[in-house]
Amino acid sequence: MRLRKLVQRSLSLDSLKILVPKIEALALSSIQNWAHHHNNNGHVVNTFKEMKRFSFDVGILTIFGYLEPHLKEELKKNYWIVDKGYNSFPSTIPGTQYQKALLARKKLGKILCEIICERKEKKLVDRDLLSCLLNWKGEGGETLNDDQIADNIIGVLFAAQDTTASVMTWIVKYLHDQPKLLQTVKAEQKAIQKSNEVDNLPLSWNQTRNMPITYKVVLESLRMSSIISFPFREAVADVEYKGFLIPKGWKAMPLFRNIHHNPEFFSEPQKFNPSRFEVAPKPNTFMPFGSGVHACPGNELAKLETMIMVHHLVTKFRWELVGSECGIQYGPFPLPLNGLPTKFRRESTTYN
Repeated sequence: MRLRKLVQRSLSLDSLKILVPKIEALALSSIQNWAHHHNNNGHVVNTFKEMKRFSFDVGILTIFGYLEPHLKEELKKNYWIVDKGYNSFPSTIPGTQYQKALLARKKLGKILCEIICERKEKKLVDRDLLSCLLNWKGEGGETLNDDQIADNIIGVLFAAQDTTASVMTWIVKYLHDQPKLLQTVKAEQKAIQKSNEVDNLPLSWNQTRNMPITYKVVLESLRMSSIISFPFREAVADVEYKGFLIPKGWKAMPLFRNIHHNPEFFSEPQKFNPSRFEVAPKPNTFMPFGSGVHACPGNELAKLETMIMVHHLVTKFRWELVGSECGIQYGPFPLPLNGLPTKFRRESTTYN
């Protein structure tokens, strides 16, 4: 709960407002190589991997604010090694993915301690997560040591990526599969793009909060994909539910997909239909980020970076899926098979 409050503070709406132009810059940087300029024949990318790189950069931004490029690259290099090997078969054999992940985790800790020491020396007062962790004091005056801060940062980095990247990957697929809906989203986003181009303005916070069609697409993508399968909860007292007793101390894991795909709550649940969110869902029937005090503290950031990415995807690209295979893979979150290989082509910037 202590860490949760610190994360919430660094990701408050006031903090997110000032991040909009920086997140937009990261989105533009991420997509600039997705299509070739010289012939516009398109460039096949692994959508999930590209979205994951973008989410990583956003995570770095929210944790550190500005970070020296060489430190960012070192973090990224070692993070990907940990990400690839932490869930592999535990082995003491040198050279295995698991052992590589352990070594990379130690390197991550050293790099983070270097960043922490530098921040302490400069005594910077920022609104990012690192500043919140450095400035935290408990009721008894206790503070977090460098190792605790590093552990928390790595945990937040992991939490910030796969889930958001998975949702953005599904959005690319859902919009591709529904051309009429894609055109509606394009129209909404191109109107915003056109209004900004007059004075060469970036996206504003207010604009990201006024994309009703796109926002419903994001919500429906969260419902359909149900990236988070279940939360771990412990009964703090005996609970009786529909004739079943859940004894105190037992673990309960409500399956969000079963809730989100229940026809009693959502008509034709297997159909992608963003218009269903024109009416707010009944309480406790739509929980893509969990609920209550345990809800994901980064949910507003996830939605913000998704809205910004969708804005630039639909205004700058046309795309087609590559390969005839379709299906879902789990790693551990559900995403389109093979990370959704996609060919992107640059969109014309002319207006009707």
